[in-house]
Amino acid sequence: MASNPSSSIPFLLSVILILVVGTNAGGIAIYWGQNGNEGTLAQTCATGKYAFVNIAFLPTFGNGQNPQINLAGHCDPTTNGCTRFSSEIQSCQSRGIKVMLSIGGGAGSYYLSSTDDARQVATYLWNNFLGGQSSSRPLGAAVLDGIDFDIEGGTTQHWDELASFLSQYSKQGKKVYLTAAPQCPFPDAYMGAALKTGLFDYVWVQFYNNPPCQYSSGNLVKYWNQWTTSIPATKFFLGLPASPNAAGSGFIPAADLTSKVLPAIKGSAKYGGVMLWSKYHDDQTGYSSSIKSSV
Repeated sequence: MASNPSSSIPFLLSVILILVVGTNAGGIAIYWGQNGNEGTLAQTCATGKYAFVNIAFLPTFGNGQNPQINLAGHCDPTTNGCTRFSSEIQSCQSRGIKVMLSIGGGAGSYYLSSTDDARQVATYLWNNFLGGQSSSRPLGAAVLDGIDFDIEGGTTQHWDELASFLSQYSKQGKKVYLTAAPQCPFPDAYMGAALKTGLFDYVWVQFYNNPPCQYSSGNLVKYWNQWTTSIPATKFFLGLPASPNAAGSGFIPAADLTSKVLPAIKGSAKYGGVMLWSKYHDDQTGYSSSIKSSV
């Protein structure tokens, strides 16, 4: 039977609308920098797997300390050895990948002692990693896309002010993206106040090393919904270990993630994708390759 072209148009439009509304594709964010055997930054970005790369970490800053980057076995910052990553950062960005500097981490010496301290740290980050000027930029001339807050220690004070001071630099041209990696218990013990500011673009919640809210507890979706409805961020990512050895608990087998977990959370308008710790562990398991088409 011959089709009626005019009657097919509304049908095609409805199919397209269903596809657009029903598809909430996300990306994968990865942490890189804490294992010298995970390949270079350029190699990480060339895989085509990741939409965001968090360079980890700047674990020493605040309270008058001399800020110090630590990229494990990748380079020696005391001899300016990490400046060689400038061209690799630019290579990643040329692929459309956002490259962030992650401050804090699970082990470090960092906290903000006052509003002025927060302002000074923001100025340091702007001049040494973002669009400002400094004669001692640890990663060279490349301008990173923003700052990732992985605050797991220190005190609970002044992180909201640091976020505010950093966000103000967006007025000087290139946008400064702000991301955060809070723990899944709500609200986050350290970043609770800062996340309420609405200044954060992407929040990758760590659903691991926190048994009460991770997948094995049966409460993951409940906490996911609490995060996405209570915090005014642009997009949220499900933070997971990329292998069973990457964290004390919280690993989700790829088959369970793609068939059970992601279908339950992708309906959120704020779903952004999955964050993985870390590139080294992802290399060992191929986890991102197993889930990429479902994210």
